[in-house]
Amino acid sequence: MKNNNIFKLLPIAAAVAISAQASAAITLYDQDATTFSVDGLFNTFYVNSDSSADGANDVSQSRVKMGFLPNYIGFNFSKEIEGLTVGGRSSLWISTSDTDLNRGAEDAGTETLIDARQVYATVDGDFGQVLVGKDFGLFNRSNIFGDEMLLGFGQTMTVTDDGGNVSFGNIGTGYLYPMPNSQITYRMPAMGGFNLAVGLMDPNKRSAASEESRPRIEAEGSYALDFDGGSAKGWLGYMNQESKEAGTSLTSKGVSYGLNVKFAGVALTASGFTAEGVGAAGLGNILTADSAEVDGKLLQASYTLGATRLVVSKGDNDGGSTDGGAELDLKNKTLAVFHSVNSNLILVGEWDKAESATAETTTVALGAVVTF
Repeated sequence: MKNNNIFKLLPIAAAVAISAQASAAITLYDQDATTFSVDGLFNTFYVNSDSSADGANDVSQSRVKMGFLPNYIGFNFSKEIEGLTVGGRSSLWISTSDTDLNRGAEDAGTETLIDARQVYATVDGDFGQVLVGKDFGLFNRSNIFGDEMLLGFGQTMTVTDDGGNVSFGNIGTGYLYPMPNSQITYRMPAMGGFNLAVGLMDPNKRSAASEESRPRIEAEGSYALDFDGGSAKGWLGYMNQESKEAGTSLTSKGVSYGLNVKFAGVALTASGFTAEGVGAAGLGNILTADSAEVDGKLLQASYTLGATRLVVSKGDNDGGSTDGGAELDLKNKTLAVFHSVNSNLILVGEWDKAESATAETTTVALGAVVTF
């Protein structure tokens, strides 16, 4: 892939999703209906990969780097005033994988890639919630936040076999990345187990000369229920954007979906999407020069016994196009174990095998995740 500056900034997840899996914020202030808290995540993996490709030599590579999630620190604010709850979040996402494949020895210093993934305010009331600012998108949002491998490592073939600064989890092998961008999003009050969010997103440029006369529209609805001994959640997402250039129009659109069922320590997840005009490299709101279609699906099963969770995962993306117009079909298989030493420390062991029509990469990753 040529657009390496984008790929260096692709670490993914939201604090809400992480908190549900691994962490709890530390409250620093809680008085007079005002709260201020901080949360964070740190992780490092030892990674060994073996790669082969048609017409190239086999490569074995060892790295010490962060996993699918970056290290991050987030600050949260909330205040009740005159019948409303006003809040906000600001989070900084930081790479510890300093080795950049595109830099020479003269540039071999630290490159932490500090990036603001979330800078937004919220207003909550009987009407629901309005969010203004920068946050993750809605299209494919639950697909990625519900990934059993969110705290793991994942595949690297979407960017390079060696991975540069990031691994990709299942981005490009099951879902697209709901890239953070400026938005105005409304979330309706919960109606039983039903939730709906609709957002106006800052549109992505097809090129410097393209015209986007309206915002990109994204939405996601979900329904969750509890039953005797378990729970279930289903969701459906949507995205649409128009772009014009040199008298021609390009429509980028897509639908994402999924179902998760949990019972007796078992969790089963099936999710997927279909889209066009967004490419195949996992970037859900990056427009391409054509309307090529891309489809993805992800099937996962996990079993939790005490402090240990075992995961089996299989995902793939088919179709789409890269900047050069070539299709990028990619699939990934994963076996992983997550062991919670305590509420703030998780040990991870993972095996991945990513394959395209012309290349294959097998990865073993051993790591630790610390949250607060």
